[in-house]
Amino acid sequence: MPNWRSVTAATVLLLASGLTSIPAQPALASAPKAAPAAAAAHTSSDVHLFYYPWYGSPTTYGSYRHWQQGGHTPPADIGANLYPKLGPYDSGDLPGAVTQHMRWIQQSGAGVIVFSWWGQGSYEDGLAAGVLATAARFGIKVAWHLEPYTGRTAASTVADVTYINSRYGSSPAFYRDAAHGNRGAFYVFNSLDITDWTALDQVSSTSIVLAQTTDTSKVAHFGGMYTYDAIAGATAPGWRGASDYCKANGLVWAPSVGPGYIDDRAVPGNTSPTLGRNNGATYDTEWQNALSAANGGAPSWVSVTSFNEWHEGSVLEPASSTPPAGNGYETFNGAYGRTGTAAETAYLDRTKYWVDQYTGTSTPPANPDLAAGKAITSSSHNQNYVAGNANDGNAGTYWESANNAFPQSITVDLGAVTSVGKIVLKLPPSWGTRTQTLSVLGSQNNSAYSTLSGSRGYTFNPGSGNTATATFTASSQRYIRLLITGNTGWPAGQVSDFQVYRT
Repeated sequence: MPNWRSVTAATVLLLASGLTSIPAQPALASAPKAAPAAAAAHTSSDVHLFYYPWYGSPTTYGSYRHWQQGGHTPPADIGANLYPKLGPYDSGDLPGAVTQHMRWIQQSGAGVIVFSWWGQGSYEDGLAAGVLATAARFGIKVAWHLEPYTGRTAASTVADVTYINSRYGSSPAFYRDAAHGNRGAFYVFNSLDITDWTALDQVSSTSIVLAQTTDTSKVAHFGGMYTYDAIAGATAPGWRGASDYCKANGLVWAPSVGPGYIDDRAVPGNTSPTLGRNNGATYDTEWQNALSAANGGAPSWVSVTSFNEWHEGSVLEPASSTPPAGNGYETFNGAYGRTGTAAETAYLDRTKYWVDQYTGTSTPPANPDLAAGKAITSSSHNQNYVAGNANDGNAGTYWESANNAFPQSITVDLGAVTSVGKIVLKLPPSWGTRTQTLSVLGSQNNSAYSTLSGSRGYTFNPGSGNTATATFTASSQRYIRLLITGNTGWPAGQVSDFQVYRT
């Protein structure tokens, strides 16, 4: 597979900073205490987010670390194409940035972070105890991403696994997979750089060590396989073979999905490919590939690239909707139909949607809601009642058009031309009865629209869940539009859930 995440690029800042190690940090038992977190939301221990603790700032570390990659000058100018909602934070800021990270990770539904670890005594090793302690307060577990530090060998990797188990294994946040012998998890990045991994047999009884590949001839002595590559996830090359092999041999298969990839500011002048987010459609495609029966069905775990690899633009962590001007930053604006600050957490919420799909069934539903989380727009909106509220999976949020200005419309982009034969509309369940007059239109190009269902009144009654359904002759469409001309309950178009089905 393409090795697009070059080791050189990933280690540039470590070398540039002049730091190959950091002063000794507190042991695990003496990590700072903090108030208990709120009760943990439901999370899945089978969804793992790659997590990067290599950032520093003047307030905690004493200077900026990693943010200046690519020759940039923080705080306004950083080595990333997106700008963090938290600004250029410090990975050692446990009560601030790290605590907020755990809240966001909990919101995403993922139950495990995969901690980027660069060797014994490294900067990241020094922060591990504090991150574990913070993660434990939120019910988040920690697995390990063993990075290719200079001089890494199979023997040193075995020593690293033994060290991590010994030093951090007593933490309540230390991840162990009950379904695979209660063993810890270690992802080995660039595992193909070493040809003989026989030494791993020494730790196989205590640890699941994953190779980064889909080449089944390269995984002798490993406990499983993962891919990391967020670009390859869009086409899933070799995933079916890897899945079948892992299932046949009792190994863990943990394909990696991601929302996109861009590293132009972090690595100026590079020729690496990029992968656009397409307002969330890319992320949905990769999750669909991970769960698809054509690729072997539901995997052991799903790994996500990444929570916060800002240099590569693959982040789920909220990006600022108002980044410093003049630097060419991108934002999440438009993701799943959201705009402004509402878009900042769009990928966390969409991850929760996919976590629920993954944990609820072994394969996606036979007749899924085609509109869920897709790009959605409207002719207008009132205050903060934006179009994205109509397909975010939350019945309590809703879109509302400008008042006293009929007709109004709301349009969902399904991402591809597909057969459509039914829509289901909902309003918040506590609302009183009302009738909305609307028609359903369809288009393949967002230009020429045809009528799928003519204008008529649809009654929403709390006694029947405030739900209305329109069925029509199935046809191939990409864009589905509601054209609303009246509402007996309020002088505007209103929808809390806009669902689209094949039949």
